Amino acid sequence: MAPPAEGPGPGRVQQQQQQGGGFGQSITGIIRVAVFWYFASKFFSPKRPSDSEPSLLISNLFQKAEPLDMWLYLSENEKFNDFGNEAALVWHETNIPYAAWGPESTRLLSVKYYPSEAVKHNGTLYAHVFFARSGYPPDPNDPEYLPLATFGRTHPVVTYLRKSKSDKKRSLLGDSKGLDESEPRTVTQVDDDTEGDSKEDSPVEWLSYWKPNITINLVDDFTRYPHNAVPPNIAPYLNVEPSSGNYFPTVVFNEFWLLRDKFIPVNETVTELPLNLEVGPISMTKWQLFLQIDQSFQIHSSYGSMIEGEADELKRVFLEGNPYLLGITMVVSIFHSLFDFLAFKNDIQFWNKNKSMEGLSAKSVVVSFISQLIVFLYLLDNDTSWMILASSGVGCCIEFWKIGKAMHIEIDRSGRIPMLRFRDRDSYASNKTKEYDDMAMKYLSYVLFLLVVCSSIYSLKYERHKSWYSWILSSLTSCVYMFGFIMMCPQLFINYKLKSVAHLPWRQMTYKFLNTIIDDLFAFVIKMPMLHRLSVFRDDVIFLIYLYQRWKYPVDKKRVNEFGFGGEDDQDQLTAGDGANAATATATATATSSSTTKEDDKKTK
Repeated sequence: MAPPAEGPGPGRVQQQQQQGGGFGQSITGIIRVAVFWYFASKFFSPKRPSDSEPSLLISNLFQKAEPLDMWLYLSENEKFNDFGNEAALVWHETNIPYAAWGPESTRLLSVKYYPSEAVKHNGTLYAHVFFARSGYPPDPNDPEYLPLATFGRTHPVVTYLRKSKSDKKRSLLGDSKGLDESEPRTVTQVDDDTEGDSKEDSPVEWLSYWKPNITINLVDDFTRYPHNAVPPNIAPYLNVEPSSGNYFPTVVFNEFWLLRDKFIPVNETVTELPLNLEVGPISMTKWQLFLQIDQSFQIHSSYGSMIEGEADELKRVFLEGNPYLLGITMVVSIFHSLFDFLAFKNDIQFWNKNKSMEGLSAKSVVVSFISQLIVFLYLLDNDTSWMILASSGVGCCIEFWKIGKAMHIEIDRSGRIPMLRFRDRDSYASNKTKEYDDMAMKYLSYVLFLLVVCSSIYSLKYERHKSWYSWILSSLTSCVYMFGFIMMCPQLFINYKLKSVAHLPWRQMTYKFLNTIIDDLFAFVIKMPMLHRLSVFRDDVIFLIYLYQRWKYPVDKKRVNEFGFGGEDDQDQLTAGDGANAATATATATATSSSTTKEDDKKTK
């Protein structure tokens, strides 16, 4: 394929923040769907007709390694017949071996195109490619023209994309001087929040973009298909000659590796445009794999599991990532999903069986629920797909359920409106755990409050927002993502004061730590800003401190373990309980025996 052209890209759609782990799941799901579709099309294609009605087999009109000549024209008309116009001819190659793999079968060319005024003003431009056996012309008006020796295909070079809806955001302070100059300015400003809600009043605006790369592939396909049972994934691309019933070589304009950010906006200020051309063969398997992956992208987008632009980011990983690191990432992504499930399972199991809050930070559980709720409201405000919203909503419910296990939740019906009241459990308030938790949260809240205020002021002055509500959610969400690790510090302080870590759910923490290591690996594969890449390693520091405390404070079996029981204390209580039960049983048997004897004496008298 032709190398990506460097040029000014269009305004990128602002991608929404998501939780880690979704990247590996997306790659696994896409590959699984692509492989399934490929083999399904191979083995479940339309059945052949019965032997009583033999089918006519169609074959390729050209032979393998047969030399071909190629002409590429650029025209503003969808149908081209102006073969005498030398200005429209952009590229001409001779003696290209068809379906042969070698240096002579691939040709490259880079040119400059000077657009006309019509193209500058949202006009359309088409690429017309024609192939013919060597020595034969593509012009039907030429006396030497042979219909069975010429074939071609047309493809648009200019595409149209919807204009970004970023014009709904504005500076809440009304000062445009402090805004980031790199952020694209919008023509329309929204004066009132309610004015942007009526989408029917304003028509959709489309912008034209130039495709800098044109990759023409000749499919290496010599399969003999039944004329009435061509596979459905191949039939739309098969060019059948009417008189003989056979088909010409399949010509494909391959845009699989053409990313959207390489598109160049076309307007009246553009004077020249780069155009990288390539022609070469492609195997049938590779072509079908590209088709199935594109179809899987469309399926994921329709289901809401993939947002706009995420498909290009996945392709970028394959284009710009290290092959060895990418292979390791593909394998590790499977373990990421496994560890994520095990961490979720053990987290639910721990809180379900936990009967004591001794040594555990109850306030961290409450703050975790508030953080999850903020993220959910932020995603809801930014029109996120329903699958991401559902996952975040389930997370909110689970965090609220944890509060019910860490504290007593009661309904106060004394007022007109029933209210929820939260009360500390006795195992939490009757020891030093509550004191240490309050002390740690007190000082950390000062630091967190200062960071939240500074970040919110910066966002208000230098960023655009749809409304004051969006600014509050955006500021709080940014703080959750950037400073959320601070909420893990109270537990470290409690462990330090109690000189014990036996009360922690180590299984769940181990799986989360393994997932954090996997996220660190993804940070080197996925393209992201350097500051965001460094922020991925923030959780590693916290977990390393946990591991140091695990080594510093050996597990004391006399303390409460991860399931809320007391280790050796439970055994002592169990032994004492067995002795008490035995004594009670003996006393009961003695009393029963004595009462029976008294009754017998009465009967004798």
